[in-house]
Amino acid sequence: MSSIRVLKNFLVIARHKSVAAASREIGLTPAAAGQQIQQLEEEIGLTLFDRTKRSLSLNTNGRSLIEPIQEIVARFEALGSNLKSGLSGTIVIGALVSSLMGAFGKTLNELKLRYPDLEIKLLAGLSSNFLDQILEGSIDGAIVTESPFTLPQNVQWTELYREPMILITPALTTNKGTKSSPRIKLPFIRFERNTWTGHLVDQTIKANKLPIEESMELNSVEAIIELVRQGIGYSIVPKLASISWETDRQLTIQRLPGKTIYRKVGLLERKKHGRQNITLAIKQLFLSDT
Repeated sequence: MSSIRVLKNFLVIARHKSVAAASREIGLTPAAAGQQIQQLEEEIGLTLFDRTKRSLSLNTNGRSLIEPIQEIVARFEALGSNLKSGLSGTIVIGALVSSLMGAFGKTLNELKLRYPDLEIKLLAGLSSNFLDQILEGSIDGAIVTESPFTLPQNVQWTELYREPMILITPALTTNKGTKSSPRIKLPFIRFERNTWTGHLVDQTIKANKLPIEESMELNSVEAIIELVRQGIGYSIVPKLASISWETDRQLTIQRLPGKTIYRKVGLLERKKHGRQNITLAIKQLFLSDT
């Protein structure tokens, strides 16, 4: 019968979609990690992954086992927690890079100080990608932008904070337009349009009737801000709390003539999962500090 360690390793391999990548986290050789998965499949009597030469992905059987295996692992880890004060075990959280640079990073640090037996694994990425990972059970939750679309019924999102969308230019840039219709003689650098934050950029453009001529598209708010600092273009971005906007001598926030659009950021998770005690602690700790 497979051990708890094998079940944990199955979850890691499912998250990485690669035995080689997962083996580095697990601390085994790829061959040994692969043998564990084969052993698990033989014991269950089902194939759990679709395999190619370079990667593997969960099939229907594998996806159906993610949640039960997570619950088994969580209950096992809870055996020790019941004899200790506080949280323990492992939680896998996805997060926007900008959230880790701001208040959420501080919350995670406070969580680790309070619960030293808790292991937190972080994955940086885009909001829309994290939804798929939450649905398949490869991560326990994610700090993401509010979805512009209706979420699946088994998923919930809790708002933690919000940031206004702002128009930024390099310092000393001249606005050639009027208060009601600003015109900036630089290329517009937009956040990737098919992302959740990209939808907010579109909303800001429409709400303020901005005459935008697009030139470049990126999927990193931090990279866009740096390009604007270098004078390469201007952009619409969330007003990140990690940046000292008022004292940044390379950037200027231009006044928007119309409605302010806000990026709402929160915790996305399945309504039922094996780490709800930890995600609840994250939400309570974050909201108590804001």
